[in-house]
This record gives sequence, structure tokens and C-alpha cells, in this order.
Amino acid sequence: MEHTSERAFVRMTGVGHRYDPTPGSPMAVQGIDLDIHRHEFVAVVGPSGCGKSTLLRMVSGLLIPSDGEVSVFGKQVNGPRDDVGIVFQKPTLLPWLTVRKNVLFPLKHKFGRYGAADEKRADELLAMAGLEAFAEKMPDELSGGMQQRVGIVRALLLNPDILLMDEPFSALDAMTREQIGFDLLKIWDENPKTVLFITHSISEAVLLADRVLVMSKRPGSVLDLIEVDLPRPRSSDTIKHARFSELTDRIRKHIYEPEAH
Repeated sequence: MEHTSERAFVRMTGVGHRYDPTPGSPMAVQGIDLDIHRHEFVAVVGPSGCGKSTLLRMVSGLLIPSDGEVSVFGKQVNGPRDDVGIVFQKPTLLPWLTVRKNVLFPLKHKFGRYGAADEKRADELLAMAGLEAFAEKMPDELSGGMQQRVGIVRALLLNPDILLMDEPFSALDAMTREQIGFDLLKIWDENPKTVLFITHSISEAVLLADRVLVMSKRPGSVLDLIEVDLPRPRSSDTIKHARFSELTDRIRKHIYEPEAH
């Protein structure tokens, strides 16, 4: 995709983290250098326990790195940021609120209230996600995929510059997962964000992202940073593309045959 600026929007420089502060304790991640441009979609893959979620938490400001620095437009991240939206593995919707009120909940939580303009914004986002007919439904009336779309819409309500997604589709069946991936691309195209997307699925990473960061086993470091030079918009036809197979094979070899690299 075209970047709105050549300047890095998110920058990690020599980033490392250990959860146990005792000197000599093992690192979860180490030596991470990464620049993410504004409105770029970067996916992160790697073996279980390699520190993918640790990386995401450091960008969000929920975790301060033990080594190095994370910055957004040149300003060091040293605590939680208002300009970051987070989508987790499960949407954690409040079962006693309607879909619309779940979407509006971050405003209610942060400011104690919301107005007609906020409700209009929520309805626009729900429509963009194909959920306008379900605004007054309760979460348990929705499928898993629809609930996860509500979670994405809720994360977008405050119009964050950065959208962090921690394996958001892992609980969904394969067909729903693929469909909601295309839904996410449509939402991202209409409402561009800088996205850091954690996934265990190599094909999902290639299908969605501009670049894929491949991490080594723990302590997680950068094995490869792969440019996904597939045309957009992406569709089910993208999966049939010879280049799609080449890219997924390259990532698979990094993860399953790391000694060969």
C-alpha cells in the first residue's frame, strides 16, 4: 500500500523484555527493531511462546520494555495510550447491553456519557461492518463471527490511530475466520488505521498484511520481515495466486525449519 509518510509511525529500537526482573533471568523477546508506517498493516507470526503478545502489549503501553524503546511518531511510549484500540481473542461483550450500547461502552466508561453524535458514529461503524440490523440485539443472539465484528467496531469508536489485534479470530471456525478477515480488510480500507495483527495462521497473515514479521522461538527475535507484494483488494482469488503460495512457504520454512536459515 502507499504510505502517507515515509517517517515511521511506530518504531521499536533494540526492544527486549523479561518478565522476571532478576538479573540473568530469561528474555521473552530481545533485539527487536521494527518500523511500521502510518496506515500500514503488519502481521506477526511465530511459534507459541515466542513473545508475539508481549510485542503488542509494549506498543499499547500496557507493558514497558526492559531494554530499548518503543515510540509513536518520535514520542516514547511509557504508559497506556488513548490513541490505541485493542481487539483481543474474545470480544468480551457485556451480556446485559445491546450491541449498540456495547459499542458505545468505551465512551461511557471514559467520559461517563455519550451524545447523539456518538450514537450516529456507532451506527455508521456498525453499518460498515454489516451489523446495522443487529444494533438492538443482545450479544448472545449473535454468532461468534458477528460478536468479533462488534469487538472490532467497539475498538474503532474512539477513532484510534493504531489498532492492535491479538489473535482476534482464533476462536472462530475456518470459514467464519476467512470471511471476517475479508470483513476486516473492508473496514480497514474504509477507515484506515495502523494495524499490528498477531496470528498463528500463516495464510491469514499473508492474506491480510502489507508485511509479515516472522519471530523466532523464545526469546523472540526477528527472523524475517517479508513484504507481501500481492495486489489489493485481496479476495478468495488471492489464495490461488502462485505468489501467495511462495510467501506462505517462505514463512513456513522459517518456523518449521529454522536451522536451515
